[in-house]
Amino acid sequence: MRLGGGLLVALAAGAAGAGWWLLAGLVLAAIAAGVTAGLPEPGDTLVDRVAVAVARLAEVAVYAIAFGAYVFPAHRALAAAAFAVVVAGAGFAGPKLPTIVVRAVGGLLLAAGAALVAVCVAVLPVGTSDGLRPPDFAGVLVAAVLVLPFLRPAGRGRAGLRALLLGAVAVLAAFAALYQLGAVRLGLSPTSLRDLLSAADADALQPLLTAVAVVATVVPAFAAGTEVRARTGLPGLAGLAAAAAAASLLPVLPALVIAGLAAVIELLLRVRARRYSGTRE
Repeated sequence: MRLGGGLLVALAAGAAGAGWWLLAGLVLAAIAAGVTAGLPEPGDTLVDRVAVAVARLAEVAVYAIAFGAYVFPAHRALAAAAFAVVVAGAGFAGPKLPTIVVRAVGGLLLAAGAALVAVCVAVLPVGTSDGLRPPDFAGVLVAAVLVLPFLRPAGRGRAGLRALLLGAVAVLAAFAALYQLGAVRLGLSPTSLRDLLSAADADALQPLLTAVAVVATVVPAFAAGTEVRARTGLPGLAGLAAAAAAASLLPVLPALVIAGLAAVIELLLRVRARRYSGTRE
């Protein structure tokens, strides 16, 4: 569910830094997510609660930026701020999403992703000047960090396998985008997926992409708002205001970097929780 909203902007940011080696970054992120998926959730200390809340709020900012860029490009900053306040605020105030809704949205986004990959692979791309550069290990690592927050699977059952499957979906989507646009063109704009449809002679699908962008950002942002409330209570409202400000002021790359670093910190806290539980046992 989180993956669709993240890939709307993360693929372009990753390609801008890593080129075709974005694929290696996605594989690295998928392995990290799969290996750590079975770790326990962070504890209930103040540090744990604040760290998780910051991670969710950073994701909200990314979803808000993607929503503004794809749905209201003429007023993206205002739309991003309003999105963070309204959608995440509704999640903060409202009940947890039913599991059936989460699964239905996940299935819809997977179907949309499969259709996008099929369209891009079926149409021969216009020749690009991109070449496979020597591996940029820093670029690969940054690409992995940018995508890592969105590979976290919902629920606990077979979480590692589901994280790896999400990673495979991300790799397929990235390959289709790179194949059709090339790394340079893909990395030029956060809304390069619109260029992707144009390059694949599929402009008729642009309204569908807008609808997918709405669903892919609204649902995980709502869920993130619910988790912020569970972790922080009323003080989380200040965090929502900060997320709205960040969404309206920050470019997408800093927002993605903050979300990625917050995800890494959360992962380290989960490792600590595992060690602590093992010591107690």
